[in-house]
Amino acid sequence: MGKNSRDRHKAKRRAAQAQQRRRSADASGQGDPFGLFGATAGIPFQLRLAEEIISDALHARHHKRESDFVRLRASLAEGAVDATGVQVVNRALFTALLRSIRQTWERGWQPAELVRLARRELTVRHGRLTVDAIAAQMRVYAAPTVDPRWQAQLVTLGAEVWWDHDDHYVGAWAKQQELDRAVAIDHLLDLLYFLQTLPPIERIGPIPGANTPSGSAVAGPGTDADQRMLARIRALLAKAESTDFPEEAEAFTAKAQQLMARHSIDHALLAAKAGGRDEPITRRIGIDNPYEAPKSLLLQVVAESNRCRSVWMKRYGLTTVVGFPADLDSVELLFTSLLVQATRAMTQANGRQDRHGRNNIRAFRQSFLTAYASRIGERLNAEAQEVDREVAATSAAGINLLPVLAARSDAVQDAFDRQFPDLTSHATRINSSEGWASGRAAADRASLHGQQAVTG
Repeated sequence: MGKNSRDRHKAKRRAAQAQQRRRSADASGQGDPFGLFGATAGIPFQLRLAEEIISDALHARHHKRESDFVRLRASLAEGAVDATGVQVVNRALFTALLRSIRQTWERGWQPAELVRLARRELTVRHGRLTVDAIAAQMRVYAAPTVDPRWQAQLVTLGAEVWWDHDDHYVGAWAKQQELDRAVAIDHLLDLLYFLQTLPPIERIGPIPGANTPSGSAVAGPGTDADQRMLARIRALLAKAESTDFPEEAEAFTAKAQQLMARHSIDHALLAAKAGGRDEPITRRIGIDNPYEAPKSLLLQVVAESNRCRSVWMKRYGLTTVVGFPADLDSVELLFTSLLVQATRAMTQANGRQDRHGRNNIRAFRQSFLTAYASRIGERLNAEAQEVDREVAATSAAGINLLPVLAARSDAVQDAFDRQFPDLTSHATRINSSEGWASGRAAADRASLHGQQAVTG
C-alpha cells in the first residue's frame, strides 16, 4: 500500500471513529458534535487525538486534499465545545507551533527572518504569532547559550511573553486580534504549514542552547570599542540621511566612510598580528518590495567594494553576504544609508507620462534604481583602487597591508564558493532611458567620499 493510500485509509478510519463517537454523544444528549472531546475520554487521550488531527490536517493540506483538510480543521475549531476540550486543543496547537519554530532554527533560519517571511508570505497577524512563539520557545534557554546576534534580534522584534499561561495563549491572542475561534485556528494552521515547509538554509552561527565557549568568536561586533565605533558611524549616517543639503550629507557620509575604512583595516591588522585566525562569516539582509532586483544589485556592489560577496535569494527576499565581521558591518550600514538616499532621490524625480499618455512611474523607478546601483558600483570601485594605491605606499606596524587585504579577499571568495557552488545570474531590463539617466545622476550626487583618508 502506497503512502497516499495509507494516509487516506487513516483519515477515513478516524472519520468513521469520530462519527461513531458523535452518534453515541448525540444519543446520550451530550454536546461535542464531532465526538472528539467527551469528558469520559480523559485529557491525555484528548491531547494525543488533537495532536494527530493537527498532523493529519497539515498532511491533507500538503497533498491538496481539501475536503479532508476542511473536515479536520472543523474538528479542531468546533469539536471542543467545553472548556476542557478547548484548553486541550489550544495546548496541542501551541505546542506544535513551538516545536515547528525550533525545527526551523535547526534548518538554519533565524528569528528575524522567520517573522519577516511570515509577514511577507502570509499576513502581519501571522508575523505577530511568530514573534510570540519565538518568545515562548526562548524561555527554555539560558542566556549564555544564546548568540548575541540572536539576542539583539529578539530585542528588535519585541519578543516577550505577555500571556499568563500557554494553555490560554490561543484564546488570549484571538481576543487581542478580535478574531473568532475558527479564524484564529485557521491562522495557526496556516503558520504551522508555512514553518514546516520552509526548506533548509545555510546556518549562521550557533542556535539557542548550543554551548558557546568563553572567549570564542561570535559573529558580529562584540567589543566595547566596536560598539562605540559603530554608534559613531550610525550617528553620522543618520545625519547624512536626514539633511536636505547634499553638501552636508556628503560631509557626514565622508566622515562615516573614514571611520568604516579605519575600522576594517584595524581588524585586518589585528588578525594579521594574531596569525590570521579569524574567518569569514555569513549574514543575511532583507530586501523588500518593491524593486527588489535593483535594491539587491545595490547591496551587491556595496558588498564587493568592502571585500565581501553576496547572492540574492529572490524567493525569500533575502541576500546572503559573506565576509569578515568588520567588513559586513560596513556593508550593512552603507547599504542602508545609500538606499535611503536613493529612495529619496527617486521619489523626487518621478517619471512623466510617455507620448501615448501612459504612466511610466514603475518603469522609471526600476530603471532609476538599477542605474543608481550601477553607477555607485563604478564609484566605489574607483575609490577602492585609489585606497589600494595609497596603502601600497604605507606600512602599518611593520605589516604590508596589501597582501593582508588580498589574502582576506581570497578567504572570502573561497568561503562563498563553498556555500554557493552553483549560481545563476539574471539580466535586468531597462525600460526607461529617462529613469536610467536620472538614476546615474543621483548616484553621482550620493555621498560616498572618504575612503581616500583611511591612511591619515
